[in-house]
Amino acid sequence: MKNTKFLTIGFLLILSIGLLSLLNSKQTISNNPMSAKFVKLSTNNNVACFGPTTIYSMDNSQRLQGSCCGPMSLHRYQEQVEGLKKYSNIDKIPSDPYDIPVSLTKELLDYDKNIKLTPEQQKIYDDAMKMSDEGGPCCCKCWRWYVYEGLAKYLITEYNFNSEEIAEVWNLSDGCGGEGHSAGVHT
Repeated sequence: MKNTKFLTIGFLLILSIGLLSLLNSKQTISNNPMSAKFVKLSTNNNVACFGPTTIYSMDNSQRLQGSCCGPMSLHRYQEQVEGLKKYSNIDKIPSDPYDIPVSLTKELLDYDKNIKLTPEQQKIYDDAMKMSDEGGPCCCKCWRWYVYEGLAKYLITEYNFNSEEIAEVWNLSDGCGGEGHSAGVHT
């Protein structure tokens, strides 16, 4: 009987600590706008590894939100959004890789189709492919691949971006989810 009483008290103590910890983490999330946006994007997303034709069927007022392949990581999400601030002067670079206006994705898809790179510019693009964490603009040839390929062509032709800068933008814009990726292998 005495052991049961101690087990019950121990269980209630552990349960209480767990509940207090959960309440504290929810309060932290609700007090931090980036954390609150993370919760929204990571739980209410509308993206997947679909092709670019799906983008053209979407209304321009919509947004592509969430990750494609795996669960989002709050730590990585914060790093990405903070890192992309470096490029805030270029309105074609999405400031949030998990919340992109459909109208912008259509524009970037058009750049992918219509911008032709010179041989020198193509070398910059090809070198960026080798340097990027995903081995290209994304881990697979989904809509993100073609959107960020168009962005790279735009940045190379309009802003003279080099391969390191393109790879950095791609790495910061990775929308697959997780802590990071490497050549199509999700971690």
